[in-house]
Amino acid sequence: MIKVMDPGLLSSIQDDGRRGHQESGMIISGVMDTFSLRIANLLVGNEENEAVLELTLTGPTIEFQEDQLISICGADFSAVIDDQPAPLWRPVAVKKGSTLHMKFSKIGCRGVIAVAGGFQVPEVLGSKSTYLRAQIGGFEGRSLEKGDLLKIGKRSAKSEELLRKVAKHPVKWSVSNTYTDKVYNQTALRVIPGKQYQDFTDESKGHLFQQEYKISKQSDRMGFRLDGEKLECSTEGDMLSEGVAFGTIQVPADGQPIVLLADRQTLGGYPKFGQIASVDLPALIQKKPGEGIRFEETTVQEAQALFKEREKEWQELKWMIETKLEGLDA
Repeated sequence: MIKVMDPGLLSSIQDDGRRGHQESGMIISGVMDTFSLRIANLLVGNEENEAVLELTLTGPTIEFQEDQLISICGADFSAVIDDQPAPLWRPVAVKKGSTLHMKFSKIGCRGVIAVAGGFQVPEVLGSKSTYLRAQIGGFEGRSLEKGDLLKIGKRSAKSEELLRKVAKHPVKWSVSNTYTDKVYNQTALRVIPGKQYQDFTDESKGHLFQQEYKISKQSDRMGFRLDGEKLECSTEGDMLSEGVAFGTIQVPADGQPIVLLADRQTLGGYPKFGQIASVDLPALIQKKPGEGIRFEETTVQEAQALFKEREKEWQELKWMIETKLEGLDA
């Protein structure tokens, strides 16, 4: 059991999302940072898509009411456990009665906390993810509040063994900064031209690919509203609504682009300027309101090649982590 002493700005339970129901109007939702989700779960012996606690801008303070094995990945919230620094990107054993305290994120915007065994909440349409607007999934369909008690699922034999080992011999290694920097520190986000790309003026295309846009404070898990030069499209009148994805760049009538995120709608009726390559989405979601974003054009073929390369790197990283975990002293 985990007790929430302070929920932080926005903390909710999320997994890989509620897939297979978009035709019925149900959004996918799910965690914003799938890279952190996969690694955090791997570090504690969970399945890659097990639900985690997602944090935004300001992390929570939580009390552990039993011994636990956790991992913290993503943004740096200056986490401490009983006044001792809690390292990122590694498994950490936490004793019963200990308190994890997190502050405002000094690097990045979103992080996750994985707990061995995952969070014991009901699945809704095959997912534990919290869909905040509809108030379904997760913990009572909402973000966490002070006093909430979170039940932990049954740990696997692998997780139990890891907990025993890490409690006895704290892990000294972490996932390399060289690897995480490659994922998060993109100087420009790569964009595949969208269906209505040719309908935008040449001047507008130049604006998006040559100038910086800032993330508006009017942004949330549904989408980043961007402030910058207005984008003009020749498409007139109503458009037929079309499918959208995580990273779709839509342009409403005011000309200020919106990048759709995890809680995006299933269909969109605005012109689509482009689609951010999936390998750059982790870098996108770590941006804070007020920060700038730059874009560069790419092709479907280049984006697919980047995705294949990233997945190959992930499999190599997964093998290295599993090897390290198997080699821990008993």
